[in-house]
Amino acid sequence: MKPSGIRKFFDAASTIPGAISLGVGEPDFDTPWHIREAGVRALQQGKTFYTSNAGLSDLRQAIADYAKRKLALAYDPAKEIFVTVGGSEAIDGALRVLLNPGDEVIYTEPSYVSYLPCIELADGVPVAIPLKNENKFKLTAAELEAAITPKTKALVLSFPNNPTGAIMTREDLAALVPVILKHDLVVISDEIYAELTYNGNTHASIAALDGMRERTVVINGFSKAFAMTGWRLGYAMGPREIVEQMVKVHQFAIMCAPTVSQYAAVEALNNGDEDVEMMRDAYDQRRRYLCNAFQKMGLPCFEPEGAFYAFPDIREFGMSSADFATALLHDQKLAVVPGDAFGASGEGFVRISYAYSVKELKEAMRRLELFVTKLRTDNA
Repeated sequence: MKPSGIRKFFDAASTIPGAISLGVGEPDFDTPWHIREAGVRALQQGKTFYTSNAGLSDLRQAIADYAKRKLALAYDPAKEIFVTVGGSEAIDGALRVLLNPGDEVIYTEPSYVSYLPCIELADGVPVAIPLKNENKFKLTAAELEAAITPKTKALVLSFPNNPTGAIMTREDLAALVPVILKHDLVVISDEIYAELTYNGNTHASIAALDGMRERTVVINGFSKAFAMTGWRLGYAMGPREIVEQMVKVHQFAIMCAPTVSQYAAVEALNNGDEDVEMMRDAYDQRRRYLCNAFQKMGLPCFEPEGAFYAFPDIREFGMSSADFATALLHDQKLAVVPGDAFGASGEGFVRISYAYSVKELKEAMRRLELFVTKLRTDNA
C-alpha cells in the first residue's frame, strides 16, 4: 500500500521556507463562531462522555431533517443513520460490510486517494474507470456497463469530485440507474462536497432516484461545507440492513464519534446554512479567478463545477505530473499535487486547491506563470 501522494507534497512544502502550498483540501475558514460555541458549551456542561454507538439522537435527527430538506430523502434517524469519525470512516465501514473476498468494486479515476486502499483492505478487487476530460470527467452509462463483470458487487460514486471538480447532474445520474439495476449493484455515494456546486447547479443524490434508495449508502460529513476538518465528524445514511452492520464494525473499532464534535454538528446543521452560503460564494470567486488565470497563461483546464479543486492539464511540457510538481516546488516554492496521486488516469494533470485566500492564490498564480513561461522558453 502506497502512502498518500497528497501528504507527500504537503510535508515537503512544510520544510521549505516561504513555500505556498495549494495541496491539501482543507477550508481556510475557521469553523463559524456559533458552531465552535456549541462545542465549548458542551465542554462547559461536562458533556464529555460516550454517546450511543450510532451517535447523539439529536444529531441523527438533524441529519435526517437535512437530508429531507436538501436531498428529498427520508431516513429513519434511529435505524438508517449513524455518525462516524469523518466521512473516511464511513467509506471504510461501508466497504467492509458489503464485500466478500474477491468482490469487485468499480470506482472512477481520478479519484480521492482512499478508495483504492480501502477496497483492498476489505479484501475487494478495485476496478478503475478512467474518466475523460472531454466528457467533463463524468461517468457515462456505457463506461459503467463495460467495466461490469459477474464479480462486480458495488460502485463508488464521488461527485462533486475530488480532484477534478466535476459534478453529475440528476440527468447524468439517471442515465446510470438502468445499468445499476440490471446488474444489481450496491452504490456507495460519497457526497462530502454536496454543498459546494457552482454555475447555478444544485447537488443531486443518486439515492433520490427511483429504485436507488434501497441499494445506496450515502456518505457525507462536516469537514468541507462547515469548515470542521479537525472536528472529525461524518455520517452514513442507507438501508437499515446495511447501516446495522456498519454500526457493528464502528462499535468494536471506534465506539463512538467525538462527543463534543457531535454537539457542535447539531448547531451546524440546524443554524449553519448562511455560513455555508458565505463560504460557497467565496470559493466560487476563487474558482473564477483561477480559471481566468489559467486561461491567461495558456494552461488548459476543465472548468470545475463543484468542490474546491482545479485540475489543469500540464501534458504540453512533456513531464510526468510528479516531475512537474517537484520542479515547481523547488523552482518557485509552490506546492501542488501531481495528478497520478489520484490514480494512473490523473497523469498529465496537477490538482490545485482553491480553499485558500485570494491573496495566496494571486501570489501562487504569479509563481506558476513564471514557471510555465520558463518551461516553454526552455522547450522552444
